[in-house]
Amino acid sequence: MSLKVIAFDADDTLWINETYFDETEKKFCGLMEDYLSHQGISKELFKVEIDNLRLYGYGIKGYILSMIEAAMSISNNTLPIEIIEKIIQYGKELLEKPIVLLDGVEETLETLYGKYKLVVATKGDLLDQRRKLHNSGLGHYFHHIEVMSDKQEIDYSDLIKRLEIQPSEFFMIGNSLKSDVLPVLAIGGHAVHIPFHTTWAHEKIDHKVEHENFSSFEKITEVLKRLEY
Repeated sequence: MSLKVIAFDADDTLWINETYFDETEKKFCGLMEDYLSHQGISKELFKVEIDNLRLYGYGIKGYILSMIEAAMSISNNTLPIEIIEKIIQYGKELLEKPIVLLDGVEETLETLYGKYKLVVATKGDLLDQRRKLHNSGLGHYFHHIEVMSDKQEIDYSDLIKRLEIQPSEFFMIGNSLKSDVLPVLAIGGHAVHIPFHTTWAHEKIDHKVEHENFSSFEKITEVLKRLEY
């Protein structure tokens, strides 16, 4: 491979994220359990989240609004103001969660730093993702930070153009086959999947990925086996 740029997803690739959302959803279900079963609450919240992606995009702020909307729907618009206040509190707590790096992340970045141009390519809210990167202590490793509204083929193609490289010189590392792997392979790049123990339902796919430019490893440090440095 003739690589110039190695891109890293952020949430659940560099640091823990989905675990915090799962914890918040459990609290939300407990808050609303007088109206519906936990399973029914989770189903309604997921539906509202997906419907709202085109308006709010990805990130905690959109998630807070979706929780409020789901709660209003579940309660038939009879929700007490105290419940709304509690949901907002849950959202603020989510925004203030500590940044916990995943095993091997800093070791991998230290090894690759200076050998390749390293970038962050992630979805989410711009302010929140920049805050997390700053608090992670990893910012100095990265040449470029790209907070994307989505991760479709066109989004990666635009990023590659801005980086002034060819798709074959781009190498993406992430925990989502749907967002971090398939679009990159489709445009001619290289991709590695590092699974996280929990994955948002919207990011799951129902088929196996087979491609000459694709690899999957259990730990991020194993990526180093595929790279020259």
